[in-house]
Amino acid sequence: MLIPVLPSIRNKLQITSFQVSLLITVYSAVAILLIPIAGYLSDRFGRKIIIVPSLVITGIGGLISGLAAWWMEHPYVVIMLGRALQGVGAAGAFPIVLPLVGDIYKNESEVSKSLGVVETANTLGKVLSPILGSILAFVVWYLPFLTIPVLCAFSTLLVAFLVKSPQKKDNKEEKVTFREFLQNLKKIFGNNGRWLSAIFAIGCICMFVIFGTLFYLSDTLEDKYRIKGIWKGCVIAIPSAVLCLASFLTGKKIGENKKLMKWITFSGIAIITASLVVCGFIQSLYWLIGLVSLAGIGIGVTLPCLDALITEGIDKAERGTITSIYSSMRFIGVAVGPPLASILVKCSTQIMFFSIAGTCVVAALLALFAIKPSKEDL
Repeated sequence: MLIPVLPSIRNKLQITSFQVSLLITVYSAVAILLIPIAGYLSDRFGRKIIIVPSLVITGIGGLISGLAAWWMEHPYVVIMLGRALQGVGAAGAFPIVLPLVGDIYKNESEVSKSLGVVETANTLGKVLSPILGSILAFVVWYLPFLTIPVLCAFSTLLVAFLVKSPQKKDNKEEKVTFREFLQNLKKIFGNNGRWLSAIFAIGCICMFVIFGTLFYLSDTLEDKYRIKGIWKGCVIAIPSAVLCLASFLTGKKIGENKKLMKWITFSGIAIITASLVVCGFIQSLYWLIGLVSLAGIGIGVTLPCLDALITEGIDKAERGTITSIYSSMRFIGVAVGPPLASILVKCSTQIMFFSIAGTCVVAALLALFAIKPSKEDL
């Protein structure tokens, strides 16, 4: 919700583009550190026990940011503290959903399909939130912050009463000590380190692309093309919308076919790379939106494949930990995207797009050579 209103927040608080980008970064940076811990705790004590308090903490963080913006003359520091608290909550929310889906379903094709739905829901939030954020900010610029507690309260009730976690048959799994946890983690990476590291890196790069390009698009629409308010939110929602549709269709298609997942991942990253390179040469707004949307399709087909490869390739006992580390890597991309885009665009738009495309080349090579579906690896 904040992406389209970051320029307005920048003007209201009289801060720089880099400073306002840190509103995204601080949230993600805190989550990066805490997500693996949340994953371990969810493996030991259960998914819902972690998700519900995390949603409450996220809501409190949003409330602090909103009230600071409403009541204080110079609220930037307190808003940042509220965003940091949101990051604490975020660490135990969405990242734990992925292993929860893996726990609920026994059939791998059902897991893949359900993860596709979850990833679609995740991206659907990215579609609706720029529009919602723009509408709320039209009323008053800090209203998006105050909406977060409402959304979290609603989500908390849904999870608490409608989600039924499967009971573990072996109670000893819940008594794993932290030392045993570290030993298991070392063993997992010893056996699966190559393809896991590749998937972690690719997930990070995908999030870097999404948030870097959307941050650039938000600034460009307002500063260069004078598109503001609700219309701006609608334009920013276009790439997310095609990403969402691509995630949904891919989740339904991939099933249990890990080789197909690999080649869809490689093809998706190739599409992203080509789109970003061409973005560096064009000046038209319509072409820019079209190419960023094409990159969104590439990301949309890639993410469900990464989710499924991890969730289906790791035993349930360690699934929460591994998917949480994966989520941490994705949050690194979220954290780095906006501030790095704000720095690179000062050099030139071409340098920004070519630099982002360069990271995608790395991701493509990892998908091609490091992800090798076989009985030994997966």
